[in-house]
Amino acid sequence: MQTKIRVLHIAQAAGGVDRYLRSLLKYFDREKFENILLCSYYFKKDDYDEITDDFIQINMQHEISAKHDLSSVRQVRKVIKSLKPDVVYMHSSKAGAIGRIADLGISNIRIYNPHGWAFNMDCGKKKQAMYRIIEKMLALFTTQFVCISEAEKESAVQNKIAHTEKFNVILNGIDIENCNKQLNNGISREKIGIPEDAFVIGQVGRISKQKSPDVFIRAAVKIKDAIPNAYFVLVGDGDMKDEILQYAKENGIDNSLKITGWVENPLSYATVFDVAALLSRWEGFGLVLPEYMLAQKPIVACETDAIPTLIDNRVNGLLVPVESPQAVCDAVTELYNNSQLRTQLIENGEKAVYEKFDAQRVSDEHKTMIKNILGGNNG
Repeated sequence: MQTKIRVLHIAQAAGGVDRYLRSLLKYFDREKFENILLCSYYFKKDDYDEITDDFIQINMQHEISAKHDLSSVRQVRKVIKSLKPDVVYMHSSKAGAIGRIADLGISNIRIYNPHGWAFNMDCGKKKQAMYRIIEKMLALFTTQFVCISEAEKESAVQNKIAHTEKFNVILNGIDIENCNKQLNNGISREKIGIPEDAFVIGQVGRISKQKSPDVFIRAAVKIKDAIPNAYFVLVGDGDMKDEILQYAKENGIDNSLKITGWVENPLSYATVFDVAALLSRWEGFGLVLPEYMLAQKPIVACETDAIPTLIDNRVNGLLVPVESPQAVCDAVTELYNNSQLRTQLIENGEKAVYEKFDAQRVSDEHKTMIKNILGGNNG
């Protein structure tokens, strides 16, 4: 007789979902829950050896393709039928679609966490409408949604994805223990060629449209005029890297810019920042923001989606409009000139991490939710 609650997690996209899963599963009660991860080949087995009971990989692609997606659905359905999980928990839109279709007609609990709605992406009105229709249809086969912010829930309700009672908000969190390890092994300025007297503005995230590296570099040109010793760091890689480097060169700041490329422990690079930025055009949550707070960095972030639920303007960070290089420049310049404001933001940010954004709390709320859905029979 099965005594543990068996949860099958399905994930296609790595990145933020990977970080979320690792911190979520680390704190699950393994005496009462059996966690199995069914994922794409973007994930690394070694990262999950000690926090999952089983790790299964299949070919799941990000791009929409009838041939590949149907193959993924068949493989996922086969795994579900074999394992007979009590709960199928799907993370992000592609895994959410594949998982719910694969699970049709099978008796279990279906939980879906979009990690940011696809219909809120800046991808054109036709695609947004298509994603909205897909989510409404699949909502009919969803027991419970987990939203990682109030903004995500509000967006779903406004777009009439499902009835309000289907949405459960579990605010995102970070693995404080793991983050502190990265920060304690922080990269030195000397190691990556940054002058010791530089005022460093940095951003951790993919160098792609969502994270607005184009806004970052345009703001950098303006900041350099106001702060001659300013230096800029983008921690990550992505399809806009060459465009950013070219713009920096054309505007004479290429010697004051460092793009790290993909790195194993991105937060360790935040130790060189004087100001930490997140200039996203859209953002399901923005896990890097509480990480910045833990790193004791003053934050400049865009006022979009869930970000204002993490950043209280002028309390634990500065909020600026989306796609406004001048506003970014003004915020950074104010922080450069106002050490008292910097100190205030840092102190309030660090306090917020421990009060609101601890991954232990995220896991505890998940365990309570699952037991409540199952009727408390496995408590």
